Amino acid sequence: MENLGKTLSDYLSSKNLTDDYRKLLNKALNDVDVQRFLKENQESINKDAISVSAASIYEFYNHKTNQSELSKGYYPKLVVSNHNIEVAYVPNAKKRDQAKKSEYESRFVLMDMPSDIRKATLDDYDGAGRQEALASALDFIESYNNHKGYVPGLYLAGDFGVGKTYLLGAIANELFKSDVRTIIMHFPTFAVEMKNSIGQNNVLDKVNKIKDSEILMLDDIGADSMSSWIRDEVLGVILQYRMQENLPTFFSSNFSMDELEEHLAVNQRGEQEPVKAKRIMERVKYLSRQVIVTGPNKRFQR
Repeated sequence: MENLGKTLSDYLSSKNLTDDYRKLLNKALNDVDVQRFLKENQESINKDAISVSAASIYEFYNHKTNQSELSKGYYPKLVVSNHNIEVAYVPNAKKRDQAKKSEYESRFVLMDMPSDIRKATLDDYDGAGRQEALASALDFIESYNNHKGYVPGLYLAGDFGVGKTYLLGAIANELFKSDVRTIIMHFPTFAVEMKNSIGQNNVLDKVNKIKDSEILMLDDIGADSMSSWIRDEVLGVILQYRMQENLPTFFSSNFSMDELEEHLAVNQRGEQEPVKAKRIMERVKYLSRQVIVTGPNKRFQR
């Protein structure tokens, strides 16, 4: 580092530098990280542009020792670019964790769902009555990740507490590893929100927000009586779009598919509308394959 060291020494002696700047730059040049960097990269640095590089060294040292709000979440790093020394700002561990969390939440979206669903894993999904559902989930993930054409989602039917919602979360977490975007939404709550959106004139915006999700999971469908408008103009529109675009859709319900069709055939006024219910179920059956989940109610097990 003799030639580079002499060049830096000559620069520090320059009459064009103020005493204060010379003192600060001298501290920067004696910083252990700066010394290590200069030693490792002396052959790559343009000694004729040392004033440019000196400014970068000072910037590095200044941000290293006096972090500002502008550089919060990042740490400075010296790099060689076009034979000159420059400063790059690298996200620190906290910033990287925040970015990772933000990416995760943007690809695994929960809408009115318990946050602990994010902790669901396929490794923990076991027990009597769950084997077929687990096997079907693994088959879907393998087929979808291997781009084997259109792959229908799953329609998980079963009693309370057998792990239907948990399995949806576990599938979404596994798909996230392959950068697949999933939305899981509690459908009864969504239906209430859609009714409230009528007066705000943003029904279409809410429908569009979810209908084209790469993977859509509708949890607890059929839990409440459904108005004709929700069934036909909301659920029907969403399912029709996803059927046309071959977008896999998952459902969980306490009803089997046949039972859900009977449930959907009766509107809130008690009127029978079997044809409209059948139209919805044709879309459900195209978008998913039914799997019956059984076993004990694990909500009350510790």
